[in-house]
Amino acid sequence: MIKNYFKIAWRSLKTNRLFSVINIFGLSIGLATTLLLFLFILHERSFDTMYGHKDKIFRVLLHTTEEGIETWGQVPSALGPELTEHIPNAVKSGRILQNGYGGNAFIKVRDKVLTERLLFWVDPSILEMFDVKMLSGIGAEALNKPNNILLSESTAKRYFGSENPLGKTLSVDNRNTFEVKGVFEDFPDNSSLNFNAVVPFMMRQEAKHPSWGNASFETFVMLNSDKPNLGAIENKLQSIIDANMDKEQQWYTFSLQPLKEIHLNSSAYSDSYLENYGDIRQIKNLTALAIIILIIACINYMNLITARSQKKAKDVGVNKTLGASSKQLILRFYVETGLITAIAMLLGGFFSILILPSFNKIVNRTLEVSSLFSLEILSFLVLTWLVTTLISGSYPALYLSRFSPKEALKPSSNKGIMTSFIRKGLVVVQFSASVVLIVAVLVVRQQLEYIQNKNLGFNPENVIAISTTAIPDFATNEALVNAFERRPNVSLVAMAQGFPTASVSLNSIYKPNSDVGMSVNTNLAQHNIVDILQLKLLAGQRLPELKQNGDSLVEVLINKTALDFLGYTPEEAIGKKVDAQLGNNSYICGVVDDFNFTSLHKPIGAYVFHNTARKGNYNYLLVRFKNGVLMETVSEFENTFKDIAPNSAFEYSFIDKNLEFFYQKEKQMANVSLLFSVLAVIVACLGLFALAAFMAEQRQKEIGVRKVFGASVPKIVQLLSLDFMKLILISFVISFPLAFYIMNNWLQDFAYHINIRWSVFAIASTLSLIITFFTVGYQAIKAAVANPIKSLRTE
Repeated sequence: MIKNYFKIAWRSLKTNRLFSVINIFGLSIGLATTLLLFLFILHERSFDTMYGHKDKIFRVLLHTTEEGIETWGQVPSALGPELTEHIPNAVKSGRILQNGYGGNAFIKVRDKVLTERLLFWVDPSILEMFDVKMLSGIGAEALNKPNNILLSESTAKRYFGSENPLGKTLSVDNRNTFEVKGVFEDFPDNSSLNFNAVVPFMMRQEAKHPSWGNASFETFVMLNSDKPNLGAIENKLQSIIDANMDKEQQWYTFSLQPLKEIHLNSSAYSDSYLENYGDIRQIKNLTALAIIILIIACINYMNLITARSQKKAKDVGVNKTLGASSKQLILRFYVETGLITAIAMLLGGFFSILILPSFNKIVNRTLEVSSLFSLEILSFLVLTWLVTTLISGSYPALYLSRFSPKEALKPSSNKGIMTSFIRKGLVVVQFSASVVLIVAVLVVRQQLEYIQNKNLGFNPENVIAISTTAIPDFATNEALVNAFERRPNVSLVAMAQGFPTASVSLNSIYKPNSDVGMSVNTNLAQHNIVDILQLKLLAGQRLPELKQNGDSLVEVLINKTALDFLGYTPEEAIGKKVDAQLGNNSYICGVVDDFNFTSLHKPIGAYVFHNTARKGNYNYLLVRFKNGVLMETVSEFENTFKDIAPNSAFEYSFIDKNLEFFYQKEKQMANVSLLFSVLAVIVACLGLFALAAFMAEQRQKEIGVRKVFGASVPKIVQLLSLDFMKLILISFVISFPLAFYIMNNWLQDFAYHINIRWSVFAIASTLSLIITFFTVGYQAIKAAVANPIKSLRTE
């Protein structure tokens, strides 16, 4: 019986080639899209699942309690040892610190100077908690002694080639010499933790003299249960704070974040050394997008089936007259749908393999073709095939099969009205979804354009930041400044601890004669930092150019947000003493207008430039250069740098390029949405094209009669297109409020964002009408110019 159903289904496919091709092609695009999105979602949800203690590992989060409340992924160094001592559930705890508080390390191996982005100072317990697999040498125990280093497998090859790295020495930042004691396996792509090199945290001053003030240390704790009472543990954390800090000094609280939640639920947190964060909202959006596209593809099938319902109904009548039961017809229709879906599934899988390399570039991942044949994907394919078959085949299987032979064989206006209503309703749903996607793409693009063109309060163009972390002496830094100032294509040069988009120190600033404080970014900088960044000076003057050795006076340049918090006008602030944890002798010398030093997702916070000490922690040389050939400029700068500092690698970045990294996820989302929205519209148009072809065929004789009685081609085209245009207009009424609600919520994630303008909906409606006109118009014109004699010959 089943074999016969497959034969009938195959004959039906061959008999109705146009409908079959459109059905299969539309479904295959929908399934390929869904498959790729599911593969990406599966990869994102697989982060950190490889660790044996994954359910017992937690990261400690810090929540500021001052104005401008934030959540940080870093805590004070003093907390780590306290966890295992005062929390009974804690088995292990460990701290990690990226070199230079998030900067690059400069590695000298023999006569080579290399840049290392992922060198971390870690407690040995971190390697034990995360099951770091050693390939040679010793592991965690190496971090119990100073001047040992462990390298990842790929890093060892990069440093030493094919030589055995064990026992070899190297220097870090021209300050410390380390001996390689072990080589560990590279961390997988779906690990939140990723080290290329690890050195003992015990060597840091923060380990020898732990502080409760400097919150710069990612800290993990492993508990003895995978379902702990987090509320009770967090109460213990508060008791630890109370035991070590006076109430008036407490500016934070702690909480625990499960390891399995870190990747997708940390994008809104500040200050973390973990990279490659995902975003649970993006996953939800992509899941919704995959479902929408699959539904659109299924609607195509249902539309075409309802369009052919009259022929199908007669088929049902004949079969029932010959003794077929409803169950047999239901099974037959599902077999036919299942065959089409299976063919579409195979074709969709083929499309997925072809598209995967391009998809990887869009989502910035390295998803493998082999992943498409994993058990999860194959299970997903089977489930998708079943769901698609059940959804797509529901109308013919459940609706048509219930007709009695008399109802099926007898023309019925009610039946025609019902199928027409269902068909029109599905078209409205299909195009409503497509219009929502078009609006979403337009809004995301406009927001990204707004971000790129927004006045940030400073000028990031033509400013290069050159790392000086590996230059230990101030004299060499001064020599670099002098050498760059002499270059003809250089306008200004300054040394600074950091710059907008780069991390600097995080302190607190307090209102006068009050314990009320707020977080403030403090940046040690030279006098011409205002001119380098082209900040707007509201009052006072720049930092002084000269500062005598031993001078304890600290001049401070604050932004308007810090000024407003202190409660001064710009003029009143000048000369006032300020407590920003920069010493007891800090005074405001100037006020600059606000500038966006971080992502536009966040409102502008308090920011302070200062000159605490002449020989302070200058990490960068900021150079404003004149327009010219960029690569030639970089090459000239590199030569100048190496002449003065030959033992340090030339590591640089452009501030305007750094800004782009803040919005990678939005760009990724925009590209994914654009690609798959185009595919969704193509799938919708395929269904519309087939329906237009069917309706033109159904009204062939009517068109012939109208032409005989003098109807023009434009009138015929208008007649056939008008019904579709009405449906598209109805879809606008449904989709526009829905699209506005969805995208307005998305924009709330930005502190600075566009307002959704009416032009977005005008563009979306115009595009939809044009697409509909060309899709339907082709069939309408084809029917209108046909010879009426052929259509009336049988009458």
